[in-house]
Amino acid sequence: MSFKIAIAGATGNVGREMLDILAERGFPASEVVPLASSRSVGTEVSFGDKTLKVKNLENYDFSDTDICLMSAGGSVSQKFSPKIGAQGCVVIDNSSAWRYDPDVPLIVPEVNPDAIEGFSKKNIIANPNCSTAQLVVALKPLHEAAGIKRIVVSTYQSVSGAGKDGMDELFNQSRAVFVADPVESKKFTKRIAFNVIPHIDSFMDDGSTKEEWKVLAETKKMLDPKIKVTCTAVRVPVFIGHAEAVNIEFEREITADQARDILREAPGCQVIDKREDGGYITPYESAGEDATYISRIREDSTLEHGLNIWVVSDNLRKGAALNTIQIAELLVSRGLIKAKQQAA
Repeated sequence: MSFKIAIAGATGNVGREMLDILAERGFPASEVVPLASSRSVGTEVSFGDKTLKVKNLENYDFSDTDICLMSAGGSVSQKFSPKIGAQGCVVIDNSSAWRYDPDVPLIVPEVNPDAIEGFSKKNIIANPNCSTAQLVVALKPLHEAAGIKRIVVSTYQSVSGAGKDGMDELFNQSRAVFVADPVESKKFTKRIAFNVIPHIDSFMDDGSTKEEWKVLAETKKMLDPKIKVTCTAVRVPVFIGHAEAVNIEFEREITADQARDILREAPGCQVIDKREDGGYITPYESAGEDATYISRIREDSTLEHGLNIWVVSDNLRKGAALNTIQIAELLVSRGLIKAKQQAA
């Protein structure tokens, strides 16, 4: 059985990554339709060895489409996803628009695959925030082993998390520094080249940013509402790949060696943890890879049952495009969706 797939936001960083990953993984697609706003209509995008022309999202008929991979931003998703779902097309949304809706499952397939059963209420499934996705992949097997009470997360997030404009700004500012041109900040609140910015998304009343709140809320929804979470989210001058320093307090004893063994066997995880120069993973090395990498696993002597870990992943892949397609694969493998054209 093969399925007709639409990709909304196909000209963006994540949309293009989705096209690449669909082809790489051999997803059973009878047809792939790239969609974007009217200003991008006719733009060409690559899908495997094919070149596809972008169509207009605003007037596209989804009645014969099985799955829409939505990566066009929150406001666009809020406007279009309910309409698409009402036409019998399942929306897998990459924005924050539906993550906290109790009638919309928030899914990382390695973490909470059974939650996908609830998608039919609105025909919408939410993809988590990029920094949360990699975090919960690493936390889930440890939580099952020893029960997580509290986590303290410091993120080091690449500029690709802010889209193409973020990547362009880092490139242009870096070049300006080397040739002594004025450094202009448009996308970020302060200069990002050769700097770090402790501010991602808008500020909230308690002094946290929305990005930090997302990590808290999404971890609780997918993993366990009883876990206490605090986060500081930082933008760093890296093009692709998010890193996280995570301090974990457990209910029961767990050693670094035990954690290392557990994570080596966990789905989606890859342990790179040698206590020597270079015996760890960095964001640069994670780019283009599917795994969530864990390094620097060590016990925290200030807690009764505590560990520190370093978590790294390609935010455009596991943090966005790959996870979205894994959700689509989960729909197919569990028989939760039937192809309309074949059913007709």
